[in-house]
Amino acid sequence: MPHATALPATGHRPRWWTELPLIAVVYALYSVGRLLVRGDVSTAVDHGLAILRFEQALYLNAEEPLNRLFTSTPAIGIPADFAYATLHYLVTPAILVWMFRRRSAAYRAARVWLMNSTLLGLVGFTLLPTCPPRLLDASHGFVDTMAQYSAYGWWGEGASAPRGLSGMTNQYAAMPSLHVGWSLWCGILLWRHGRHPLLRAAGIAYPLITTIVVMGTANHYFLDAVAGAAVMGAGALLTRPVIRLADRIKGRLRALLATVRTASEPVKSPIVSGGCKTSAGERIPGQRTSSADSPDASADGPAAPRGAAADAAGPGGGPGGAGPGGAATEARAGAPADDDAPAAAR
Repeated sequence: MPHATALPATGHRPRWWTELPLIAVVYALYSVGRLLVRGDVSTAVDHGLAILRFEQALYLNAEEPLNRLFTSTPAIGIPADFAYATLHYLVTPAILVWMFRRRSAAYRAARVWLMNSTLLGLVGFTLLPTCPPRLLDASHGFVDTMAQYSAYGWWGEGASAPRGLSGMTNQYAAMPSLHVGWSLWCGILLWRHGRHPLLRAAGIAYPLITTIVVMGTANHYFLDAVAGAAVMGAGALLTRPVIRLADRIKGRLRALLATVRTASEPVKSPIVSGGCKTSAGERIPGQRTSSADSPDASADGPAAPRGAAADAAGPGGGPGGAGPGGAATEARAGAPADDDAPAAAR
């Protein structure tokens, strides 16, 4: 299933503070949903017997000889019970963390694949509640190894649930087997992304061992394991469509938030000066010269040119230019107007 584990990078490394709450919420919803979909016990028993008869007709009932082996050999049965009670909850998160830290480009696809398959498994529990072999009547030849070897572990008669908490688990959620499904997910990721030969070997061994364990402990039928693998295949096929849908929804939400943010911002004035008055020739508001800001200058009118002020205060010192300097200035001022007169007249 390479298309479910090798999508191109999304442009940024996933953030643990967003991934952890998401995974916690999804798993909590799955756990609550698994408890809420408990079906009728008699219906679950009927489904279990139908599966067993179908397997016997096709000689697929490998769970019967395996269960006899596990119950008669404690050296096999006890480790198998520990494996059933622990690996499902330890290896799967460990592989998810490993993908997050070491294979971040493929992490998102792997996480979506796991979530898709888990939710599809919940649909199976709802539509087909199934009694596991260990809860069938003893006349069918199955022994609950978890109960037989419970003195060696923390579990009681409620499968892998701790003693006294069997009521917190749905014991009729056997079809499909997510123990097998999740182990197959781990195995494929180890095989595809593991670089050491031991990791790739573990990717092959782990799903096979899990399948043997769930049947030998009488927690699942062989067809439960097949259904678990089928659920993982369906989840892989849905990975890319789900990612595209999530990206489309995320893009629309971002556009909506940007629109709301823009609408909530105050409208800025299009006037550069921002409403400030400027004097003639002033380029930048608020930077008037001292002469422009002087109250005397604004009261007396515009300032006279420097030349005119010098002429007015000539050597004679009179305000009207009464001295010789004033007369010479007036003569110079009138000279350009007589340029067209005859030379004699000049």
